[in-house]
This record gives sequence, structure tokens and C-alpha cells, in this order.
Amino acid sequence: MFRESITKEELAELPLVQFEGTISVVEDKYQVKEIADYLAKQKVIGFDTETRPSFKKGNVNKVALLQLSTNERAFLFRLNKIGLPNDLTRILQSKEIVKAGVAIRDDIKVLQNLNYFSPNGFIELQDQVQEFGIQNFSLKKLTGIVLGCRISKAQQLSNWEADLLTEAQQIYAATDAWAALKIYQNLYTN
Repeated sequence: MFRESITKEELAELPLVQFEGTISVVEDKYQVKEIADYLAKQKVIGFDTETRPSFKKGNVNKVALLQLSTNERAFLFRLNKIGLPNDLTRILQSKEIVKAGVAIRDDIKVLQNLNYFSPNGFIELQDQVQEFGIQNFSLKKLTGIVLGCRISKAQQLSNWEADLLTEAQQIYAATDAWAALKIYQNLYTN
């Protein structure tokens, strides 16, 4: 069974982990079909998005990055450069592929603003963990409670619309989607 909650201090004691697989930054629409075909063969993938933070009240930026991850590969789609191609909406609409994430309702809405789709197969981990008595709902705390490790959130407020994503941004973005996948797998396949 899982513990109900975890403190910042307890979290800080846990080992730091990050995605160790292959990270692909997708900035060319022509790469998307082949990747979507690969993702279509998966049963479960991790899901997340990133948006450049706005520090002015009322100013909201468009979603810049969509992250989809398997255990071995993470794909970072630069939506600010390629939009949301139909091959990706095919994945987001698929009932056959579980897409696990944390706080995904707003992520889905901002993606639908780029290219409308009917979301299917999405699993909101914040809802699912309540069945296990877990009371902390951030990805960082869920990673600590369910996986017994911690992830870095140092890049969270970085510029996701930058011409080039830094290695640190790539690892952060891939890790967020991968951690959601690992939490789902830990809850339902162990």
C-alpha cells in the first residue's frame, strides 16, 4: 500500500531520477507520421505539455511542447514550430492507447485550441491515486510516494519557445511524461 502524503523534507531524501532513454525533439512535420505509427503500437504512454510561463497578469502563452513517452523513447513535439498535426491527434483520440498524465484537463484544452480532437484513452493520475488513499497530487510528490524517488522541477519555468531546447529542458520534459507513465505502470501492473 502507498502512504497518504510526503513532506518536502522526505522528498528531498529520495534518490533523484530522470529519463534515461532516447529523447527525440520533433521540429519537422514530416517526422510526425513515422513517430505516430510507432506510438500507435503502444498500450500505454506518458503524456504532458509545456507552455512558456507568462509573468504578466492576463497574458497567457500558447502551448509550446507536447511530450509523449514510452519506457525507452520520449518524443518532444515543438508545437510552436509544427502545430498539432493530424497524425498526433490520431494518437490523442485513440481509445486503444492509454495516455497517463497529471493535471491533464487544461493540457487537453490547450491542445484542442491548436487542432480540435475528441480525447480518448486519457487517464488522470490525480483521480486514480485517490483509490489508493494518496492525498498528494503533484507529479513531483506522486513520483516520491508511488515510485520512491524524486524528479527535478528546475526547468519548469524556462522558455519552452526558445529556438533550441537545452539538454536540461529536454531531460526535464521527457522525465515528466516518463514519470507519469511509470506511476501508471506501478499502480496497475505490479
